[in-house]
Amino acid sequence: MHRSKLQNTPMAEASGRTLAEHFRATRALTEALVAPLSDADASVQSMEDASPAKWHLAHTTWFWETFLLREHAPGYALHDKRWPFLFNSYYEAEGARISRAARGMLSRPTLAEVLNWRAIVSEAMESLLGDPALADLIALGIAHEEQHIELLLTDIKHALFQNPLGPAMWPAAGKGEVAAAPVASPGWHSHPGGIARVGHQSEGFAFDNEGPAHRVLLEPFALADRLVTNGEWDAFIADGGYRDARLWLADGWGWVQRERVAAPLYWGEDGTHFTHQGWQMRDPSAPVTHISHFEADAFATWAGARLPTEFEWEAIARGQDGASPAPAHDPRGGNQLYCAGPVLPMGSPGLFGDCWQFTRSAYLPYPGFHVAEGAVGEYNGKFMSGQVVLRGASCATVRGHSRVSYRNFFYPHQRWQFTGLRLAKDL
Repeated sequence: MHRSKLQNTPMAEASGRTLAEHFRATRALTEALVAPLSDADASVQSMEDASPAKWHLAHTTWFWETFLLREHAPGYALHDKRWPFLFNSYYEAEGARISRAARGMLSRPTLAEVLNWRAIVSEAMESLLGDPALADLIALGIAHEEQHIELLLTDIKHALFQNPLGPAMWPAAGKGEVAAAPVASPGWHSHPGGIARVGHQSEGFAFDNEGPAHRVLLEPFALADRLVTNGEWDAFIADGGYRDARLWLADGWGWVQRERVAAPLYWGEDGTHFTHQGWQMRDPSAPVTHISHFEADAFATWAGARLPTEFEWEAIARGQDGASPAPAHDPRGGNQLYCAGPVLPMGSPGLFGDCWQFTRSAYLPYPGFHVAEGAVGEYNGKFMSGQVVLRGASCATVRGHSRVSYRNFFYPHQRWQFTGLRLAKDL
């Protein structure tokens, strides 16, 4: 998921928080989100794309220990010299590591031991948080942990979904019928086309894959003013959308046939879907989510439209606020994530915050992009192959993490993340 390195970061953030306050809030949010989990919950790995919650807790701690404390805290000794092998992710420069598929085999260290390690590392980091020379690297570490907060939420949802009991991570507000709110036909944001400047163009944190800023030529187009809904997806299914090869890219049709896909991930046949609150009735007016790029493209074809390019999306999104922070009160992170309580897309106005939106753009480097030297340079550039770009943010994204130039990316078949779509058309 969205891996890269930083461009630049001021010590004081636009939100008014210091870097130290941001560090502490991020570490606290990660731990608050796992509070309902047992050691067994936190240790299970449901597929190779996902990691155990305990591993996310440990890997983000390994990052601080490896790239900050080991290098810049005189006298700091690794908490356990065996653990880097367990909690390195993909950094070749940091040596051998356990295979990704085997992360769920780590019954030890226990969840309690990992949380104790987190406390030790967080305390040790206090001596570095005020060092201006380390501000960029600390900002990168914060953004890295925010990424893993979102992954933690989506990975544990997939893990709990495997349990026939349908366990809830948080109490549900209720399981009654969902009243279908009327949904108007989508309006359209029109753009006349022309030369647009895209990529990161302001002060503040950005990953290196968001730049360099450069010019692109846009033909006249329009972007829908809302996301595609569950109700519209029901109509796609009823019309045989998953059975009509004409709607699908060749690779997508092969995937549908091979995996026997007939609905978005987590959908039940009785109008329900699986959530962090267990099985709930689907809201027909809420944005559809947990779909693949293959599904998004097929729906767009069925609807007589198409997916936008990432630059079309950015041209419309410029001027919208994709990064407004909020304080945390809800233990689930409801005020610090884009969601307002339950981790569900609710159909919010604007282009940010419900689900990541697929584009038709391949994930490639921008003109002038160069991979940084050292291990941190592995954070992004080597993944620019075979993936597609998504824009916006999801209900599981930490507020302030996304912005108009932010580029998320996944392989076309992946759909365990909160992924949806917004239609585009030519003018």
